[in-house]
Amino acid sequence: MKAIIPEFNENSARPLYLQLYDYIKQEILSKEMSPNEKLPSLRSLAEKLKLSITTVNLAYSQLNVEGYIYSKPQSGYYVSNILQGTQGDEFNRKYEAYPMREKEYSLFPVDVEKRDESSVFQYDLSCFDFNKWKKCMNKVLTEYPQLLMFESDPQGELALRYEISKYIYRSRGVICNPEQIVIGAGTQQITSHLCLILSKLGINHVAVEEPGYLPVKNMFRDRGYVVTPVDVGKEGIHIDRLPANIKSAVYVSPSNQFPTGAMMPIGKRYQLLDWATHNNSIIIEDDYDSELRYFGKPVPALQGLDKSQRVVYLGSFSSTLFSSIKISYMVLPEKMADIFKDISHGYTQTCSKTEQLTLALFMEQGLYQTNIKKLRNLYSQKLQKVLGSINKYGKGFIKPANTSSGINMIINVDSQKSAEQLCNEAKALGVSATPVCIYADDPTGQQSAALVFYYNQIPLNQIENTIQSLIEKWTAFED
Repeated sequence: MKAIIPEFNENSARPLYLQLYDYIKQEILSKEMSPNEKLPSLRSLAEKLKLSITTVNLAYSQLNVEGYIYSKPQSGYYVSNILQGTQGDEFNRKYEAYPMREKEYSLFPVDVEKRDESSVFQYDLSCFDFNKWKKCMNKVLTEYPQLLMFESDPQGELALRYEISKYIYRSRGVICNPEQIVIGAGTQQITSHLCLILSKLGINHVAVEEPGYLPVKNMFRDRGYVVTPVDVGKEGIHIDRLPANIKSAVYVSPSNQFPTGAMMPIGKRYQLLDWATHNNSIIIEDDYDSELRYFGKPVPALQGLDKSQRVVYLGSFSSTLFSSIKISYMVLPEKMADIFKDISHGYTQTCSKTEQLTLALFMEQGLYQTNIKKLRNLYSQKLQKVLGSINKYGKGFIKPANTSSGINMIINVDSQKSAEQLCNEAKALGVSATPVCIYADDPTGQQSAALVFYYNQIPLNQIENTIQSLIEKWTAFED
């Protein structure tokens, strides 16, 4: 019996039982321990290594589950015969060639400034009060832990659906009850559910905005729908170009069209509702960033104007809370809500129940509404600062558009550089920008140097310097 003499690292985040497991596994893989060799008993190894029997038992149990060792009743544990012939040798060589290095695989690197690619961009922690969110989550964990021992409702937690129904009625004029609301992990999952519901209604054709939100277009195409791009003008989608005499759906964002920022006036909204009624069709209203409007009052949501149960209303919390929250929802007409209930038994809820309940509490306490007011004020200041800086350093070189709402604007850059090159240069300064042309099926019809420019994450006190540096970088080598 080979002596087991591991070297434990007391300062490691890896528990002692896993360090013991790692050592024995490596000894087996390197053939230092032979097949069918008996391992020391739990008690004797614990005494020798000055560990608890529980620690040794956990290590043995993990090795046993993974097949590195096996047990014989009333006898103990033995090394399994897992490395046979050349295949075993090859596996062993591969294993030795790629040793685990804790720092490389640590969830939280020591140097916080060298994280993944998403951390390349600037961020502004003042956009959200994580302490208040933490208090709500702590309350869920300490006062309602029993609720977390069961899976979430496929339709979403009732408490959250109730809070959403109250909020969207007060803020957007959306009329619904909690039974019409479906919660999902992001707009793409919501759209996936919607694809199935529409197919049950006999709809296999969808009109989408051009340019428009690309992931939704792809979702419909991937689900086998015929997708027709329809141009967007200053007042939103061109209604006269929507399908006629074809039962279909149209995906629109009338309050803040992405990426153009176009807003559909009230008269045109009624025209769109008439189209849906006369064409026996469905309107999918994505109310993207509707709460973040900085001039004038928001136009009521289409859903609140609908008298014929033709509008599906989509909402999300990613812009008004923080991007990684991934909680979205849709409000279905009653007939479509019944269809979802019929098919929901085949699905499980993929949105974190803990986060759903935390958000419900966050909204119930009025903290979400307070955060919206804070964001409107903060983003309005940022917008004015961006526009002032562009006028100061880039007048005639950069022309901004859609500057009334949301977290981004379109900027037209008078440059010989490609939109992709301009975006890469922006990224080098921590600024997020994407070419407008990527949101269109026919990019040739889009301005080559038109960019979607995200200003929301740049700290207010850094905006002027950032814009100045960005313009200097963009104008370099232009002459």
